[in-house]
Amino acid sequence: MPLSEARFHDLVDSTQQAIEDVFDDSDLDVDLENSAGVLTIEFDTGSQLIISRQPALRQLWLAARAGGFHFDYNDENGCWLCEATDETLGEMLTRACREQGGEALEFEDM
Repeated sequence: MPLSEARFHDLVDSTQQAIEDVFDDSDLDVDLENSAGVLTIEFDTGSQLIISRQPALRQLWLAARAGGFHFDYNDENGCWLCEATDETLGEMLTRACREQGGEALEFEDM
C-alpha cells in the first residue's frame, strides 16, 4: 500500500528532525538549515549533505559527495531504503559523515 501524502510528510518531518538531533548532540562542527522540506548540512570543510523530500514520488533524496541517492520508506522495517543499494538512510548517513565530516555518527532506525 503506497504512503498517503500526509503520512509521507509526517515521516519526512520526523526523519529530518531526528537527523538534526543527531548532529545537535554531536561535537561535529556543522551548519544545519531546514527550509521548504530541504535539510542542508554543511561541514566545516565546506562539504554538504542535502536531504530533500520528493512528494510526487514519495521518496527522500540524499545528495552527498558520493552521489545522489533515492530512498523509499519500508513500512515492514520502519526505515528508508535506498532503491539502488538497499542501504538504510541511517547506514548511508553514517558513511557520508565519516567521509565528508571525518566522524562516524550513528543514525539508527532511519
